Amino acid sequence: MFDFGIPGYRPVWLHRCSEVAAAHGERLAALAGRRLRHVWLVWNLDDDSWFADCPVLLDFSGEQVEVNHQKFADLSVTWNSISPTGPVTWPDFHLAWRSDPLPELAALAGQPLRAVTLLELQVPRWDLANGSTALGLTFPGGDVVLHNGLDENAFAFGPPDPGYRRHPLPRP
Repeated sequence: MFDFGIPGYRPVWLHRCSEVAAAHGERLAALAGRRLRHVWLVWNLDDDSWFADCPVLLDFSGEQVEVNHQKFADLSVTWNSISPTGPVTWPDFHLAWRSDPLPELAALAGQPLRAVTLLELQVPRWDLANGSTALGLTFPGGDVVLHNGLDENAFAFGPPDPGYRRHPLPRP
């Protein structure tokens, strides 16, 4: 199993929104009310850019959710298994964890999470991305969608695209 050069990381790839909801729905919903402390991204130090192939760490005051997308519809959600102070070893790249490097993410630090929604992409059946799952996060300062950027992670800021079917996760 490929660990993305991150000690202790063991992604578990899920392929459908229903699989993500069954495996992680309750725990994701329980994040509502917690404050976002940091969003950790792996940063390419050579060209000063986000290395979007590696997981995104969302630190919610004592609960860290680790989200990663690959291929067209694979999503892994893991919990509290990655240390952002640890190394990231990837051939041909000089990488390190960076806290809140994107201004849109830095602006959300300290805000309480209002809700988590699983988002299921609805595009034509022939499109390989059809059915891929994204994570929608609602904060007082706005919405963030962490989605599949075709074999890597991507962010969208603002309300989710209308092409997503929404699957709200009720708070426990």
